[in-house]
Amino acid sequence: MWAALGVFVLTATSAVFACLASHLGTWQAVPLTLAVWAWLVLCALQYLRAQPVALKIGPDGLSAWGRTGALLAQGRIAGCSQWSGRLLILALMPERGRSRTLLLAADALPAPIFRELAVLGRRSAGA
Repeated sequence: MWAALGVFVLTATSAVFACLASHLGTWQAVPLTLAVWAWLVLCALQYLRAQPVALKIGPDGLSAWGRTGALLAQGRIAGCSQWSGRLLILALMPERGRSRTLLLAADALPAPIFRELAVLGRRSAGA
């Protein structure tokens, strides 16, 4: 994911520079391009920090925890969608508030845990 974000930031930054340089000139485009690069890097870092790093499967549902130990999402599994054993989308419904969606890639979890979450999701969605 880091590599994909890095390629995206570099591609978007070079596209901004190419567009601005053709209209403003090379030297006038540099400060705006650097501002766009900094903004994209900050957004990418914020996205990476918001990713869950730990899951806790309990009898009452599922909880996802971030790098800092903060609870990102918690609730019972209310819906499930699965694509060919590679991607699992779970809808978590907390006791109060709106539902949260949790996107899980198969290669991000051990295979038995991924299968367990898929089974829990299908059972909960069908109930």
